[in-house]
Amino acid sequence: MSDTTQAAAPETTGGFKPKKSVALSGVTAGNTALCTVGKTGNDLHYRGYDILDIAGACEFEEVAYLLVHGKLPNVAELAAYKSKLKALRGLPANVKAVLEWIPAAAHPMDVMRTGVSALGTVLPEKDDHNLAGARDIADKLMASLGSMLLYWYHYSHNGKRIEVETDDDSIGGHFLHLLHGAQPSKSWVDAMHVSLNLYAEHEFNASTFTGRVIAGTGSDIYSAITGAIGALRGPKHGGANEAAFEIQSRYQTPDEAEADIRRRVENKEVVIGFGHPVYTISDPRNKVIKDVAKKLSKEASNMKMFDIAERLETVMWDVKKMFP
Repeated sequence: MSDTTQAAAPETTGGFKPKKSVALSGVTAGNTALCTVGKTGNDLHYRGYDILDIAGACEFEEVAYLLVHGKLPNVAELAAYKSKLKALRGLPANVKAVLEWIPAAAHPMDVMRTGVSALGTVLPEKDDHNLAGARDIADKLMASLGSMLLYWYHYSHNGKRIEVETDDDSIGGHFLHLLHGAQPSKSWVDAMHVSLNLYAEHEFNASTFTGRVIAGTGSDIYSAITGAIGALRGPKHGGANEAAFEIQSRYQTPDEAEADIRRRVENKEVVIGFGHPVYTISDPRNKVIKDVAKKLSKEASNMKMFDIAERLETVMWDVKKMFP
């Protein structure tokens, strides 16, 4: 992949037609070598690698190394990287103190935003903003964001100060261990790898653009990430996932879900979680995570949420030709 890949204005390939330009869509905002989205209508690539090839085949640490350090790691590099990340899971006492002040009713995204900001005051970036230092901070944040969130959660909800430095082999396993207080199963860790891989990068979305604008002012990486988290929290960005899940959770059966969604569509209501401003054929991430969700649902002998989600997918395609 070229280092000067344009982050907008997808090229026409074969019979694929890019979506009609609306407002500033199609205007080149900058260049990126990290990711391309929807070049052929339903594809996603990280540094030239198709997401369908790496989402289930790679551990998240491999994909993180690819995005942060520029290439997929070999066996020795991966082992060293995982060891480095494991050593970065701890939280300074001052950051824990800040997290303890956050109320239980706070939104998890607000907790992470505050945690990043607090860490930036305790372990600030050097004034020269050098690339090696920025990569080290990125690694620290990847390793410790789960620690921040779950330290706050257990303290605010149960009054318990948990030990955040576990011996789990991966970021996903570490998160699940802290959440449930026990070693997670392999299938759940694998599911975390897939989910983290699918959400690792998405070209010039709103949060990425926000972070780049802040970095472009000469500000530090913590400020850029804090601002990006604020953008991601919004209901028209990452917050849409939460809204979609809340809709799905309303229903007890697929039939109830179908009847309600058909009524909402007939009343011209917006159904969150369907359609995309760039993908025109489908979202390539959907089938990957759908297969994982089906597997976990079967293992739990509880297909309720999966069956409801699948019915919603079928109905929305039937009545609106919109994909999840």
